[in-house]
Amino acid sequence: MPSASAFFTVAILSYLAGSLPFGLFVAKLVRGIDIRSAGSGNIGATNVGRVLGAKWGIFVLLLDALKGLLPVLFLPMLFLKTDDLLYNHASVLCGLCTILGHMFPIWLRFKGGKGVATALGVLVVLSPYGVLAAIATFFLLFAVFRIVSLSSIFAALAFAGFQMWQLRPHIFSEENWSMGLISLLIPLLIIIRHRSNIVRLLQGKEKRFQSASKETPPNS
Repeated sequence: MPSASAFFTVAILSYLAGSLPFGLFVAKLVRGIDIRSAGSGNIGATNVGRVLGAKWGIFVLLLDALKGLLPVLFLPMLFLKTDDLLYNHASVLCGLCTILGHMFPIWLRFKGGKGVATALGVLVVLSPYGVLAAIATFFLLFAVFRIVSLSSIFAALAFAGFQMWQLRPHIFSEENWSMGLISLLIPLLIIIRHRSNIVRLLQGKEKRFQSASKETPPNS
C-alpha cells in the first residue's frame, strides 16, 4: 500500500479505536446509568471509580490503556514494513490519533475523556522509560495530595521533560522528529483537557479523590 494511503488508513482506524467509550459502556452494563450524568460527567476511569467503585475504575483504566496500546502495536505493521523509517512515524501517528479519538469521540459529539489512560497505553509502546518517569511522578504527587488532576498534569510535564532529555541533541532529526513532536503535543493536550481542573486548583476547590470503596484508580 502506498505510504500516503497507509498513513490515512492507520490514522482513521486508530481514531475509531480510541473513540470507543469504555467508561460509558461499563457504567451502562454494571449499573444501567449514563456516566455522563453522574459524578463529574467525564467518561474516564476516575469518574467511573468515583461512581461505581475503584474496581470498575481500574477496569476502565485498563480498557482505555489497551485501546491505546494495541493499535500502536499492530496497526502499522499491517500496512508498512517494520524496517521502513516511515513505520516509526506511522506508529506515532497511530498513537496520536488514538488519543484524539478518546478525547474527541465522534459517537459522543466529540465530548470524551482527558486521555491519560489511553496516552499511557500508547506511550508504553513508544517510550516506556518516559512512561516510568510519568508514573513515578503521578504516584509521588498522588501519595502526598490525593488529587488526580494535579498528579496527572505534572506526570504529563515529567514525560515531556524526560523525552526532551532522552532525545537530545537530535530531537527533531529526520528519524526522531515525530517522536519529539508527540512528546510535547500529548502532554499539551492532556493539560488543555484539564483546564477546568486547573481553574479549581488555583481556586483551592479541586476535590481529593475518593471512591465508593476508598480506592484510587488514576485519571483518564
